[in-house]
Amino acid sequence: MNQIHPTAIVHPGAQLGDEVQIGPYAVIDEHVVLGDRCRVGPQVYLTGHTVIGTDNRFHAGCVIGDAPQDLKYHGEPTRLRIGAHNTFREHVTVHRSNKMEEDTVVGSHNFFMAGAHVAHNCRLGDHNIMANGATLAGHVTLHDRAFLSGYTLIHQFTRVGSLALMRGGAAISQDLPPFCIATGENHLCGLNTIGLRRAGFSAADRAELKRLYHRLFRGDEPRRAALDRAQKEFSSTPARTLLDFLASSRRGWCSDRATRAHPADAAEGD
Repeated sequence: MNQIHPTAIVHPGAQLGDEVQIGPYAVIDEHVVLGDRCRVGPQVYLTGHTVIGTDNRFHAGCVIGDAPQDLKYHGEPTRLRIGAHNTFREHVTVHRSNKMEEDTVVGSHNFFMAGAHVAHNCRLGDHNIMANGATLAGHVTLHDRAFLSGYTLIHQFTRVGSLALMRGGAAISQDLPPFCIATGENHLCGLNTIGLRRAGFSAADRAELKRLYHRLFRGDEPRRAALDRAQKEFSSTPARTLLDFLASSRRGWCSDRATRAHPADAAEGD
């Protein structure tokens, strides 16, 4: 049976799964769908056309599914979709999308620490961690198993690759490649070696990624030329993941802090 505190306000039109717990002064609006075994803490606000999967936990003060912070938005019934087994700590905010053709999407097994923010039209994969105060602007794509340290900032339309890591206070407006560490502003400082080990990458794969990193980010060639050459020389699955990510970049990608930009890179507008 569901456990709903007598001070909670649950709209009759809201759809609740089985074994749901709703704490004091929580508010759940009409168009919310809440999956089985979700736990909603005190003063949580679930609103909008929001569909939430099973086994999610919302700590005190979360606001999930509210309107996008976008002046182009005019009250359309846009959507937010959330997977399963996510944890939203105190005062996390996740906004629904700003247009009907596209949802804000949060995958499964993500961990959002206190005060983290996911803006409209973001798309998050699985097993990501956003530490306290980490902020995603609109239309950000976060792949799987990324780690965003405290008070990191990601500009709108930027992508973060799988197993990437951002150091505390880092800010990026260019794509952060898979397996790499971001520091400062749009700078890289090497591979996320510990994350690769924990994810089960073999020593051979890690060694090849290291060679590829030096070729792409610490060589003397213009980045597009280095990418073209690397695509012909590196063939492992992790290497292809990194190369394909860079090849599909529209914003350009972060550069290694120890390497001076090549004049040809500036000409490309990256």
